[in-house]
Amino acid sequence: MDGGDGAEGGQAVDTTVDEFATYEDFLDSQIRPIDLYYLEDEELARELVELGYCGTHNEIMKREEFAARKRALELSRNPPTTTTSIAVSDGKDLRHSPFLQQLASREASNRGGKMMTIIFIRARNTLQQEISGYIDYAHRLKTDNFGPYFNGEKRFLPRPSDLSYYNWDTQTVTSNTTANYEVIAEDTTGLIFKNRRDRKLVIVDPSAPSPGDSTQRHVFRTKEYLQVVFYDHLPRRKVIMAATNS
Repeated sequence: MDGGDGAEGGQAVDTTVDEFATYEDFLDSQIRPIDLYYLEDEELARELVELGYCGTHNEIMKREEFAARKRALELSRNPPTTTTSIAVSDGKDLRHSPFLQQLASREASNRGGKMMTIIFIRARNTLQQEISGYIDYAHRLKTDNFGPYFNGEKRFLPRPSDLSYYNWDTQTVTSNTTANYEVIAEDTTGLIFKNRRDRKLVIVDPSAPSPGDSTQRHVFRTKEYLQVVFYDHLPRRKVIMAATNS
């Protein structure tokens, strides 16, 4: 059976992107050891792969195409129903904002509960005050209107109501438990977040050897913000094994 086909009787759906959680993972798969040897910069290597100047050249796929294939695959597995939330980013022209492209590539998975992403953002607000915070993306998708964000009318920033928030100028500090995460304050490692579905810990300390079980850490460099880090957690569901008689 060909693993690249979609539902039986329907149009074939490309499952190539299924093995990559993010576009950065796809770019990393195209980077050759010799590229890193000469460039000595992983981010530069990713940019050159995206432009087609280096890498394995097995397939050159732009961010928009990657996100579109991700959404098509998600829809093929979970067809929209009256109770299914449609991705607000669908059909939006996000070429002006690499950051919004990142949000769009994760939107369907976070809305559907397959991924629960924590986003760390450090930026300046409208008063030019430096702020930072950890955002429960899935929670914000349910409680916030993302139309203005994806339309470029509003900037996506941390809020005092997010998992954590810090205003470096006013010294305002807040932390909040959401529907998906509990906030655990540790003296030695800083903040740790516990997923409320599978009880797994998401460790945001950059010096930690791992961000936690079933979590991937992605540093995203962009001129749109001072700092952005994605923590993509894939929550595990409890599986009840039924006893069978031989």
